[in-house]
Amino acid sequence: MLISPAYAQDVAGLMNGVSQFLPLILIFGVFYFLLIRPQQARAKQMKAMLAALRRGDRVMTAGGILANVTRVKDGSDEIEVEIAPSVRVLVMRDTISSVLKPVVANDTSKPAESGKRAKTSLAKADPVATEPAPAAPTAEVKAIPPGNKE
Repeated sequence: MLISPAYAQDVAGLMNGVSQFLPLILIFGVFYFLLIRPQQARAKQMKAMLAALRRGDRVMTAGGILANVTRVKDGSDEIEVEIAPSVRVLVMRDTISSVLKPVVANDTSKPAESGKRAKTSLAKADPVATEPAPAAPTAEVKAIPPGNKE
């Protein structure tokens, strides 16, 4: 009879200890899914981007310099970029922050409206935009000779 109450108290104490650590475990889980996993995915994407650098790519360095890649040394961390015509610089591969997408000359997207139709659609949208701006009032300027104090 004395042993039963002792075991009952011990089990309740054990459950109380686990319930104290449960919020800590949940917070760690939230941090893992919201912070650690996305950062690992970004690091993996950045590593793949740097490995795929090729001659002719337009890049931006960590310092904000826009350049064209002129030479990529395989097996090396150095990349030669051209920052201005005939100005080539060696940069470390890790200083490349992004590869800019080239603008395609033959874009097949819908062309912008032109001519009379564009003006009529603008007039329907904003009638004030088609009216000429009022002329600014001009002030009369009078020259005062140097010796005269008016």
